[in-house]
Amino acid sequence: MTLSQRDLGMAAEFREAPDAVRRQVSSLRGPLAELTARLERKPPGVVVTCARGSSAHAATFGKHLIERHLGIPVAAAAPNITTVYGRRLQLRDQFFLAVSQSGRSDDLVESARMAKASGANTAAIVNDEASPLAAACDIVLPMCAGPELSVAATKSFVATLGVLLHMAASWTHDLGLAPALDDLPDELSRAGEADWSSALERLATSSSLATIGRGPTLAIAREAALKLKEICDLHAEAFSGAEFLHGPVALVSRDYPILMFVPTDAAANGLQILARDLRGKGACVLMAEQGDRRPGPLPALTHRHPDTDAVCLIQSFYAMAIGLAGRRGINADRPRHLQKITRTR
Repeated sequence: MTLSQRDLGMAAEFREAPDAVRRQVSSLRGPLAELTARLERKPPGVVVTCARGSSAHAATFGKHLIERHLGIPVAAAAPNITTVYGRRLQLRDQFFLAVSQSGRSDDLVESARMAKASGANTAAIVNDEASPLAAACDIVLPMCAGPELSVAATKSFVATLGVLLHMAASWTHDLGLAPALDDLPDELSRAGEADWSSALERLATSSSLATIGRGPTLAIAREAALKLKEICDLHAEAFSGAEFLHGPVALVSRDYPILMFVPTDAAANGLQILARDLRGKGACVLMAEQGDRRPGPLPALTHRHPDTDAVCLIQSFYAMAIGLAGRRGINADRPRHLQKITRTR
């Protein structure tokens, strides 16, 4: 990549995600073989994830993969239990998975050390393999994203989802994921060119919206809501399709915008029914879905695998969000109040 391309910041970096995912095949082979062997020798009864920000949304995707395909419950750790309250969790023979682009947030590092000391199998998905978090864990799963200079994470988020997909394929001995993973880099390139311009007109003057997903797209909805806040100064909250009906639906008024990420698995039907109901209440529903049922305003790629299909949706969203920031007069590369590495304890 040339210096002039790098100067384009986030607009260039999110397009590097396909190459990052392509690099993972060889880099992950060894560590995933070791991790899978460990987990098969001592099958965990629970998986505990530990992450912040976009990485926490990626962990939500991992929760879906593990619970859906392995039937093992996944819980998100509260790092302050370790760092503030000094409590050690009972994690002997369980699986502790930390996720961080930088690997330098103190609360994640301390939580990983606690988990390892308690007898858990520990792994870190990181972009910086020399980071303190990587050193604190038994296994390091590299994102292979390369330098990410933009404050708002894009390619590292997609790369993390790629690692989680490879991990699920290894742990389950495939489940049909291998062909879809082979296609994923090219599909991501295509997804980055999808025309979501119709959403710009609806969202450019909005002050608030909801994002909705379910199954593999819940993590996508959460990441989208974060990016709308980070780079578009637009208040957005994410919900599952079911959760939205338990109270938040009261927000819906005439033309209230709702960005819906429709999965390509059994969860799709419920979101399509919800979309019809919300339109009946006057909401402006923008649906990102495959166009085999009807021409959609936010086109998605043709079916490969429900889990990789979800990853392609966030790549299409990133392209739209950068354009939306420009329409709202905001520099996506300089989000206010934020810095690239956030260190919390």
